[in-house]
Amino acid sequence: MRWVPEVTATAGTLALDALLSRYHHHLFSEKRYSPRTVSSYEHDLHDFIVWLEKQAGAAEASPLTAETWQVRQWISHLHRNGLSGKSLQRKLSSIRRFYRFLLRENLIESNPVVDVQSPKHVRKLPDTLDAETIERLLSIAPEDILAVRDRALMELLYSSGLRLAELVGLDVHDIDQRQQQVRVTGKGDKQRDVPVGRVALAALQAWLQQRGNLAAQGETALFVSKHGTRLHPRSVQFRLNHWRLQQGLEQHVHPHKLRHSFASHLLESSGDLRAVQEMLGHADISTTQIYTHLDFQHLASVYDKAHPRAKKK
Repeated sequence: MRWVPEVTATAGTLALDALLSRYHHHLFSEKRYSPRTVSSYEHDLHDFIVWLEKQAGAAEASPLTAETWQVRQWISHLHRNGLSGKSLQRKLSSIRRFYRFLLRENLIESNPVVDVQSPKHVRKLPDTLDAETIERLLSIAPEDILAVRDRALMELLYSSGLRLAELVGLDVHDIDQRQQQVRVTGKGDKQRDVPVGRVALAALQAWLQQRGNLAAQGETALFVSKHGTRLHPRSVQFRLNHWRLQQGLEQHVHPHKLRHSFASHLLESSGDLRAVQEMLGHADISTTQIYTHLDFQHLASVYDKAHPRAKKK
């Protein structure tokens, strides 16, 4: 969608396509959101505009004149059609962002989405691996260079709680062995320094000693494929499943499950929610709080097994 900078019409006469073009420019060039994020916001906005037009019938409909009751009706309509609470929250967030832009541009006087709430959704507790299962997964013999690489990346995933995209985005210089930490570029290009455990550091050192035999000339990626280029996220997922089968584990293993396990085990041991939030790179602590529910489940399980009044006769 092309931005039309010369448009100076008032809110009443501003063509919708020109307005959407200006909004696209705002998201992509000013906010610098990724193409995928921009596409998601614009898709939700498009759905809302189409719904407004259907409700208006023959009359002209415009998001500039939408009222709070219409936004509520739209959300109720989506909810009745089976959309989850989480998806409804995302759509409201997209629409709310659009109306904040309109306010900034002085095209509307108030945001009709401010007081609209979506139905609460039940957050599914993240699936984790226990410490014994983690130990079995990571106890792989370094029989070849790929096994050395895979052990290093799995140790790092579990040691530092990295996202898959963060892991494959690492360069060699991001590992600081002296400070025992890794510099990670997370969501929104935000950087954070995360500690790396002793075992993971040893596995990384073993990999770095052999990396030069695999990496293409000039390749900066920490983890490379057998072709010498930066490892693809799908390859990491494939290799984790390969080692799950090799180690005889019944539970499905994926990179995010190692991140969940890291957070759960660390919180269970330390109880420091803020520290875990910082290491995970969560912008909102409510995202981290999901792991407190896991911790409570663990405590409840211990109570049920140990407390005299909880034991079944």
